[in-house]
Amino acid sequence: MPEPVLNVAAMRAREERTWASGVTPESVIRRAGAAVARVAQRWTRVDDPVLVLAGCGNNGEDAAVADQHLADRDTLLLRFQDPQAFGAARAWLGEHRGRARALVIDGLFGIGLNRPVEGPWRELVEAVNEAGVRVLAVDVPSGLNADTGDVMGVAIEAAVTVTLGAVKTGLLREEAARQVGRLELAGDIGLTGGDEGGDAWWVMVSDFEGYPPRRPVGGHKGEYGHVAVVAGSVGYHGAAVLAARGAMRARPGRVTVYTDEGCYGPVAGQLSGAMVRPWRGGALDDERYDAWVLGPGLASTGLSPAVREEVCRIWATASGVVVVDASALDWLPSGPLGVGAGRRVVTPHPGEAGRLLGMDAGAVQSDREGAVRRLAGRWGGGGVEVVLKGRHTRIGGETGPMWINSTGNPGLAQGGSGDVLAGYLGGLLAQPGLRGEFRKAVAYGVWRHGAAADGLEGRGRAWTVEELVEALGEAVETDG
Repeated sequence: MPEPVLNVAAMRAREERTWASGVTPESVIRRAGAAVARVAQRWTRVDDPVLVLAGCGNNGEDAAVADQHLADRDTLLLRFQDPQAFGAARAWLGEHRGRARALVIDGLFGIGLNRPVEGPWRELVEAVNEAGVRVLAVDVPSGLNADTGDVMGVAIEAAVTVTLGAVKTGLLREEAARQVGRLELAGDIGLTGGDEGGDAWWVMVSDFEGYPPRRPVGGHKGEYGHVAVVAGSVGYHGAAVLAARGAMRARPGRVTVYTDEGCYGPVAGQLSGAMVRPWRGGALDDERYDAWVLGPGLASTGLSPAVREEVCRIWATASGVVVVDASALDWLPSGPLGVGAGRRVVTPHPGEAGRLLGMDAGAVQSDREGAVRRLAGRWGGGGVEVVLKGRHTRIGGETGPMWINSTGNPGLAQGGSGDVLAGYLGGLLAQPGLRGEFRKAVAYGVWRHGAAADGLEGRGRAWTVEELVEALGEAVETDG
């Protein structure tokens, strides 16, 4: 089960339950500091310079413990009970300004900050931000309100934030992205869990241990579903290819691609594992397919009206799962699905979501959870899963829990990555054995897509969407 996203009051209540159970704050601090150090080790190499800023609260103690685990780095620990620490920090920042391998561990302020950062503290935070050095924030970037994501006068701009015990609500605000950077959760630090979670849940790698389940040795392709990909038009044939390849990476039993006659040649020429059929509209036999992927590369103009009509009919009536992306999102009629229709997944980016909701992308980004709820409500809510792409992709329906993806990076901001995701989801959801836990299958597809991008990004070079398809096929520790 994903981990709950908590506000400060709920986090404090969790801490109080932990102390009441006999666990000491010191033991939790030791584990938290070790978790911070593990991330710092990933972001640095032996002998790299590391400045540890340890404030007066528990965040400072977490940072100080992290320093103890970094003996093979060139660390400088500064405790701010000493007024001379301010000058020493500025001197270090000046010496290491712009150095790519230098790292600052920010343990100045935690979730208890309730007033603007002022005086020498403000000057220090500004100096850190201006130094051009990567920052690892402990629990929450100093100066950021952990509940709202608001900047309290000034706040650290971190490259990565290691939040402790649970993700805090303010860290997920789009307005806080510049301060938070990459968000990682160190959840297992010894705090007692509880039922204080609300609607939002953070998806973890541990949620997919042994998933998808190992296939039996006697399995055959008829047991793993047939997915139809309706995609591609003249000038956009690559989207059909990427969606089909994404579907094949999920390893359904069969993949069939329906594409515009004008681009049939280049699509068929690049796909050896899928059946490719030219199509200009007209009825498709929806009883043949366990899942559909509709939309990648379907031009908004120039297609036969029959194409749109059939896409909308499949959406409204097909008994299999239907995944819709790209231009086809704009074609879908509002209102409940037909009797007997299967589950539905829509995968808009914020701009597409804004068009569907009659608002701009900025308004969607300011309330991503609300946008998911309203989108699902356009089709009666029941049976429709919304995957709102972007930083920490949201996965949810009109009601119920909202799952928040933990993987992915800005490298996914390139044409075709959404086509790969739509195809991959369709390939997963075509498989009868995975549909029993529908939300988990969708979340796994989103998580795996982001994890593949993270793996590519970690190699330290530019990568393309074609490589993303290949990375989806690489083994990860959760594979069954």
